[in-house]
Parts: sequence; structure tokens; C-alpha cells
Amino acid sequence: MKVRRTVDAEREVHALEPSQLTRAERPQLVPVAAPEAGEGRYVYGVIQAKDSMNFGKIGMGGTGEMVYTVHHGDIAAIVSKTPVFIFDPTRENALAHEHVIETVMKAQTIIPMSFGTVFRTDDDIREVLKSIYASLKDVLKQMANKLEFGLKVTWDRDQIIEELKRGHEDIHRFHQEITRKHLQSTYFARMQLGRMIDKALVERAAEYVREIYEALRPVCVASRDNKPIGDKMIMNAAFLIHRDKESDFDEAVNKIAQRFGDRLNFKYTGPWPPYNFVNIRLKLERGTAT
Repeated sequence: MKVRRTVDAEREVHALEPSQLTRAERPQLVPVAAPEAGEGRYVYGVIQAKDSMNFGKIGMGGTGEMVYTVHHGDIAAIVSKTPVFIFDPTRENALAHEHVIETVMKAQTIIPMSFGTVFRTDDDIREVLKSIYASLKDVLKQMANKLEFGLKVTWDRDQIIEELKRGHEDIHRFHQEITRKHLQSTYFARMQLGRMIDKALVERAAEYVREIYEALRPVCVASRDNKPIGDKMIMNAAFLIHRDKESDFDEAVNKIAQRFGDRLNFKYTGPWPPYNFVNIRLKLERGTAT
């Protein structure tokens, strides 16, 4: 069965957590005030561009604001006008934020900003770009023509446990011993069996994950292993891919998925901006609403 990459059907929402600059690189704080404070600029990300660009009336807030660029030298922030207030991180807002980023990244390498980043004026944005110009240029260079893909791998834990009871030598022998001696109700015996199974599950998951990484390493630039979610997920990874290697990565994912068959379930998403591989993002701190 072919693993289908998903973007629209089951979209993941990114960029809700700000990363950090060093204190010296941190832009000036911009208080986020009450709606009546006036108009501001919602910032989606930073690209390399000398000339002014616009990306259509797809801005945040549902009012069809134009998305355009604000420049400092050869880098530019992607922005749209917005009332100055704190955006709730609802799914609708997060997807609107991502829609703009995805539109831009079709032709540009974009360093995404955290959700809800609002400046007061274009001049404020230029000052921030100026203050961290060198860092942004370095990141843009490193991320040029690269895309991120997410891969989550899950298994049927109960099925794997049954396989271990049948195929794992120590577990099979101990399970048989408990059964023969009618020790099902023996608390300590069951506890010991449970610990043996847990240990074997960890080892089995590590073995599978290692095999998947080895299969995908030749077609990716870098990878990042994130913490799995829930007891069914054994792998929650992000991969950085050269834009021209997208089809190779797709082929490699499907090949390794076919190797595991029904034993593992692969969920493959992207392309995304390099959320997991950008160490520098702008960080703004909210001031007190007045």
C-alpha cells in the first residue's frame, strides 16, 4: 500500500512555539495592546528578496488583507495589515497563518515566524530585520532550497505484544510457565512478565526506528527525532530535504513502509518550512494590554 503524503486532509499546525534569539539579538519588544490601539502588521516569516513582492489578499483575520514584503537590504519580512491585538491560537487562525507561509514557500525559502507575531509599523519591522540581519542571512543560506517533511510511525501495540509472546524466546517461555502453572493471578509473576514485555517493546521500537532512519538517511539533509505522542507512536520525526530530492524521499518512504507491511502505519506530511531545523526565529514578548 502506497503511503500518501498529506497536507490538506490532516494538516498539522506549526509555529505556535517561539524559539529564541540570544538576548543581544532579541528585537525590541512590541506591546500588544487593545483593539482600539490601531493598525499593526502581522508578520509571517522572513525571505531573501531585494525587490518588493505581494502574494495576494490572503492575510490573517479574514478581511482579505494584502500580503506584501517589508525590506531591509536583501531580506524581507512577509506581512499583512491587521488590527493590533492578541490572536487566539485557534485551529482556524493557525491554518490561516500557515496558508500564507505555504503560499510563499512555493517559490521562496521562508524562515517562519511564530504564530501571532504583530508589530506596530513597517519601520518597526525594518529595525528588527536590521538588528538581526547577520543571523537571518546565515539561516536563509543554510535553509536555501530545502523543505521539511514530517513522518509519524505507529503500531498496533497489542498485536506486537502477542507477537512477542509467541516469538520472543524469554517472554514465550515465561508466559508458557505462568499458563502451565496457573499463575495468572500471581501478582509478581504478572508484574515480571509485564516488565519483560515493556523492555522488549522498547527494544523492538528502537530497532524499527533505526531501520527507518537508515533507509531515509541517503535522501535527506538532516533529521530530527521528536518525542512520540501516545503509546502507539514509535517515531515522530522531521526530515530536511533538498527541494529537488522530494520525489526520492517520497519513494524511499513508500519503500520502507512496504517493507514493514501491516506491522507499522506511516503518516507522512509536508512539505513544510524548516520549522524543526531553524535555530533562530524572532521572539517578541507581549506587553501588557491597555
